[in-house]
Amino acid sequence: MPLKNKDFIEIEFVARIKGTNQIFDLTSEEIAKKEKIHYSTATYGPTIICLGENQVIKGLDQSLIGKEPKKEYKIEVSAENAFGKKDPKLLKLIPLRIFKKQNIQPYPGLQVNIDNLIGTIRTVSSGRSIVDFNHPLAGHDVVYEIKINKLVTNDTEKVNSILKFFIKNPKSSIKENKLTIDSEIPKPLQEILEKKIKELIPKIKEIKFAKTTNKT
Repeated sequence: MPLKNKDFIEIEFVARIKGTNQIFDLTSEEIAKKEKIHYSTATYGPTIICLGENQVIKGLDQSLIGKEPKKEYKIEVSAENAFGKKDPKLLKLIPLRIFKKQNIQPYPGLQVNIDNLIGTIRTVSSGRSIVDFNHPLAGHDVVYEIKINKLVTNDTEKVNSILKFFIKNPKSSIKENKLTIDSEIPKPLQEILEKKIKELIPKIKEIKFAKTTNKT
């Protein structure tokens, strides 16, 4: 059965920059080790997404509509529908004194946080640097080698896939259309999650948050 908007699916993938073949994202720990890009803090393994919810880049999300479960695909996504085109307005001249205040010695390629914006230093000259605040993959076409393992029908799996986008190691249970979430969740986030879960999983009529934190 072809996939449709709001379907939950389990996928595995390797994502590469078109042209250079450089891997920038993947779900396989084995491939990560083989390619010497393994990180001990990273989480590997199949992941569950909901189509149409912007949980993957726009071009990939749209391309998965109409595909079939239990099949593998190679999907090319243009820069515009991936991480966006390069915006010249996001190249900023930053005085060196700004870096000195943060005890940073600037050099080309260094990623920095300026006013809560992440950028990459492109050039360093007398008194100032050019910092690129575009996404590091902006301007690049990308290719996904993707396997759609299954259409997810289990409501608990669906719930936990939503929660994982907001919290680590979510814990929940469903009984008689009532969902209980046992993870600590801030009150404002509870309202967002309740609305989203009821929208995407209509069988759930009531949600109980067992633990609340005052964190925002």
